[in-house]
Amino acid sequence: MSSSLRIAVLVCDTPVQPVLEKYGDYYAIFQGLLKQGFQDLELPEELDVQFSGYHVVENPQFPELHDYDAVLMTGSKHDAWSNADWIVNLTSYVKKAFEAKKPIVGICFGHQILARALGAKVGRNETGWELSVEGLDLTDEGKELFGKDKLSIQQMHRDIVFHVPAGCSNLATSPICGVQGIYMPQRALSVQGHPEFHEGIMTPLLELRHQSGLFNDQLYKDGLSRAGNPHDGRLIAKTMVKFIVEAQSSKS
Repeated sequence: MSSSLRIAVLVCDTPVQPVLEKYGDYYAIFQGLLKQGFQDLELPEELDVQFSGYHVVENPQFPELHDYDAVLMTGSKHDAWSNADWIVNLTSYVKKAFEAKKPIVGICFGHQILARALGAKVGRNETGWELSVEGLDLTDEGKELFGKDKLSIQQMHRDIVFHVPAGCSNLATSPICGVQGIYMPQRALSVQGHPEFHEGIMTPLLELRHQSGLFNDQLYKDGLSRAGNPHDGRLIAKTMVKFIVEAQSSKS
């Protein structure tokens, strides 16, 4: 395979201030997550991995397709089903990247944008929020991809993908969200949860959303009780970079 790998990180939000001050922006957080994934993958040869960040909310300019080998979209507080200009433009760009056969990874909002770009319906979940560490039931495809029968991941969403895009597989389900991840080998991989989140990120988010009135006392306490539970974020990161590496290898 090629000795270099160029990954474009499309940053779709800014962390809340306590998280930003302690851990940096989402570009920094995802670089850390992916670098850990590459370390855990233990590739047999030296690979020069290059990251580029694009803050697509404030400055919606996207990288040229020929300038990178894979793209990752972060989560966001914004609605993936919105018709705001930058979200419509992002969705169109992701569709073009998919058609150009660039491997795409989507996280939460990014998962939903990917699904929308591939023709799936995205919208508000009438059942409500899914918060903190939750256990997922993996499908057969999910079990094969992640190498286990169950998966735990941090959650922070009330929007969902309503059906699996044509040509993709559903990776997992939960009691209130039927599409927890989508997958097409060498083309698309996404998760509804947040592998990059940990207790130090989740707790300030819960606190601030409780203070603002977005979360009531019961929802807040329930989320807080599971914010520090063990989860599979590191395994998911390893699986994501393996997906990218295998896509790149197939082109060599």
